Amino acid sequence: MDVEEMVKMADGLVFATTGKHLEHLQKTVLKGTISGQTYSQIAQEHGFSESHVKNVGYELWHILSSALGEKVTKSNFKAIFKTATSNNLTASISIVCNNNQNINIFAGQEERSPADPPNPEQTPTKPQIKLGDAPEILSFYGRQNEIATLEGWIGEERCRLVELLGMSGIGKTALAIRLIEQIKAHFDYVIYRSLCFSPPLETTLTNLLQNFCQPPEILYQLETQLSQLLNHLRSERCLIILDDVQVLFSSGQLAGEYRPGFENYPLFFTRIAETHHNSCLLLISREKFREFTRLEKQPYPVRSFVLGSLGSAAREILREHQLSDEDSWETLINTYQGHPLWLELTATMIQQLFGGKVADFLQYETLILCESVRSQLERQFQRLTTPEQSIMIQLAHEDAPVTLQQIIKKVKLEPADVLNAMQSLAQRLMLAPNEVGNLAYFQLNAVWNQYVKKRFQC
Repeated sequence: MDVEEMVKMADGLVFATTGKHLEHLQKTVLKGTISGQTYSQIAQEHGFSESHVKNVGYELWHILSSALGEKVTKSNFKAIFKTATSNNLTASISIVCNNNQNINIFAGQEERSPADPPNPEQTPTKPQIKLGDAPEILSFYGRQNEIATLEGWIGEERCRLVELLGMSGIGKTALAIRLIEQIKAHFDYVIYRSLCFSPPLETTLTNLLQNFCQPPEILYQLETQLSQLLNHLRSERCLIILDDVQVLFSSGQLAGEYRPGFENYPLFFTRIAETHHNSCLLLISREKFREFTRLEKQPYPVRSFVLGSLGSAAREILREHQLSDEDSWETLINTYQGHPLWLELTATMIQQLFGGKVADFLQYETLILCESVRSQLERQFQRLTTPEQSIMIQLAHEDAPVTLQQIIKKVKLEPADVLNAMQSLAQRLMLAPNEVGNLAYFQLNAVWNQYVKKRFQC
């Protein structure tokens, strides 16, 4: 049996199981596997990341395992398929060619009549996509590595609870919506809900339960609702995305402090992490959850991902705004931290006031914040506690990175208050240490630094 015959055979099995033919990368992984290539070699030869190729391979072996009734892996694929051919599989596998004729891919099998109904166990089930109030994503840039990482956690590692973190406007929701397209085949249900209107947990659970086909009577006792939802997460494989989760947290309190009336949410998140099921809850937030610090250290499938700069993919934003001086684009991107919203708003200013000339905009020594960026930062700054604001102001006065000990000496606060405030700023993704040798140094990024300086005339 040559390579093409084995790929054709696998394509028939995949189609009979899922109702879809092999995609190009799946065929590439198969051909590379048959030829004895590693995932790394396949990725390098065809221009994909190794993690993405591994994820595609994992999903492919999973589908073939379901079709054949035995575990298929990269290492045993060739041997199993040769055995399957010699034994003439009991289930008739056929593929539909362009002329709509059924062609049996196993020699010696009796062809199934087009009138015969398909095996019910092989009838593909279409995932139920319940996006509800999800925004329409019209533009998306880069993020292939980020998607591959999340695919690996959710698809291969079967994480039950994943935290997607990032500053406001960094593209968390857009990434999650794009991720759905990549990963929906793993699931029976994909459900998106935003918590932007601050629903109590009972309302959120009721809304989630209403998404399942012919749900039982939904009771309104919290424990009963949790049990009902967990039963669905065990019996079906579900991906539930909860967006805007930071609205559960109090303004003017340290990061991760739940507002009155929302104290049951951490119980919900903990139950999802600690209870056995086959599903995943993806939480999108601007602030890290306190309970994740403990859960990530336990032997539970729990992960956190912080979304950062777009990097070179941000060039597409500048190109769409028809900016000139491409040799200055990297400086502009780095100045605004590769933050897509900040770059969108700044690019609009450059187009309107500088005729699209990036070099002319960058000639000013002071970093310029347009009013829309400044307003966004102001809203976030107002949520901080007084100690957090004091630390931000002190850091804006500094011309160079400073150590924790230096901050404690300069800020008129008790050491315990400084430590708690620094930890809170880190949870809000507004401050991160830069380790040099054995010391951690702290400094505001350029955008936050400029905002605080202008606001307080530092």
